[in-house]
Amino acid sequence: MKSKPKNQFAFNLGSPVKLLRDPNERALRLRQVSQLTGLGRSMIYQMQAEGRFPQRIKLGERAVGWLESEVRNW
Repeated sequence: MKSKPKNQFAFNLGSPVKLLRDPNERALRLRQVSQLTGLGRSMIYQMQAEGRFPQRIKLGERAVGWLESEVRNW
């Protein structure tokens, strides 16, 4: 009796996590974040990588943004 080969790349992702956010929350693009904070593009990305600035969120295939409330609270 042959056994089924195991899929070595199988992942158990479980159920998706539902984020609890205000549906009216606004996403700011990089230019808006820069104007609001006075930081340049490089500094925003550097500080984000170091955990000293809010993380960006994916808005589309090639677009990212930052939640306005998180940037203002920062």
